[in-house]
Amino acid sequence: MADLLWDDVKAFFDPDLMGSLPDVLVPDTSVEDWQTVLDLVGVSGWKCQFSEGETMLPVPRAEAVLSRPADAECPELRVWPAAGVLAIFRFYSAEEIDFDVDLRELQGQERLDVFCGFLRAIGRRLGKPVLMDSEGGDHSHPLLGFDVETDLVVLLADPLDD
Repeated sequence: MADLLWDDVKAFFDPDLMGSLPDVLVPDTSVEDWQTVLDLVGVSGWKCQFSEGETMLPVPRAEAVLSRPADAECPELRVWPAAGVLAIFRFYSAEEIDFDVDLRELQGQERLDVFCGFLRAIGRRLGKPVLMDSEGGDHSHPLLGFDVETDLVVLLADPLDD
């Protein structure tokens, strides 16, 4: 059974209404949580690519990435949980795991199920909520997210009227 039904949430996945790159985050995290996500990527078989600027590098330990100098370029970890579905993690701080997805890649029930499975995998591994807000949102009213208690991705806001 699907966590969310496409017809119920398609307005949240409309790039023209929501911006094409919604913000996804796990709040209240630590270096250990970041390492847990890096380990999850490694064991999940998801294709990934780590880079600092234009330089591709092996995926480092979270502690090394998050202890870089303040003026260093922000590293990125690109993760493909399925072909054609990309999540880009940015290592801004240990206190929040932050990544973007492209709504244009998440159209229809099949892609929504992939996205929900990805959020669920991260949330289960961390035991924490994984929240999606509109592009540039302030994270005070997330649209949807993985709920630890129900073990599902759930709506956290009313869908927009079509």
